[in-house]
Amino acid sequence: MKIGCIQLNVGFGKVEENFARAEEKIREAATLGAEIIVLPEMWNTGYALEKLPELADVDGERAKAFLQGLAMELGVHIVGGSVATKKGDKFFNTMYTFDKDGKLVGEYSKAHLFRLMDEHLFLEAGDEMNRFALGDIEAAGVICYDIRFPEWLRAHALTGAKVLFVPAQWPTPRIDHWKTLLQARAIENQCFVIAVNRIANKVENFNGQSMVIQPWGEVLWVGADDEEVAVIDVDFSIVDEVRGRIPVYDDRRPGLYSMCQSPKQF
Repeated sequence: MKIGCIQLNVGFGKVEENFARAEEKIREAATLGAEIIVLPEMWNTGYALEKLPELADVDGERAKAFLQGLAMELGVHIVGGSVATKKGDKFFNTMYTFDKDGKLVGEYSKAHLFRLMDEHLFLEAGDEMNRFALGDIEAAGVICYDIRFPEWLRAHALTGAKVLFVPAQWPTPRIDHWKTLLQARAIENQCFVIAVNRIANKVENFNGQSMVIQPWGEVLWVGADDEEVAVIDVDFSIVDEVRGRIPVYDDRRPGLYSMCQSPKQF
């Protein structure tokens, strides 16, 4: 399967420019043979959180129509990164995923809000999982800060996901955490991790380093520190091989883990 990773330079609050740029890059990835195309986090607005009342996509309607139309026209699955949405009187960081037939197969609002970027002051946290299938590929998606919560990603893997998609806006000062956490999530869940970060100018301080990682932890691709469209071949059958050789899922002891919530008293 060919995975198209779009490491996008997201304009701060520049919705029209961002949509145009995203379309250009999606078309480029499809031309390069991508079968699944992945965008970064909050690509429609960037982190213009104070401007959400005027910029957020009401019920995600524009983003959904945009992604659905391109998926159907180009015959590709699109993991639509995430966009700033308004639902009722609240704002969310929402991921939409469409299969190549234009069917909405996944909708997810970021569950863990990042206080260091004031997300909790402007956004509401989602409370539902994000499991979906792209053709015969069982998949799941989380967003950026979610990867610091291994139990959340494990919950998705336990339902059968063989690949975890991670759109992000992960800043340069903590980029080593990004790389280490992504590799750990791939190894411990014995699945592929496909993580797409944004890039930006030096003022906003995002330097890409998107990654595609195999279940053994081997890094197949790392993005540069500039805008980039990369298409990477992955073999999802490796997941079954890895899980067969080291039967982590069979050896789990969930009853023991639940005991840890009520430690023995001495």
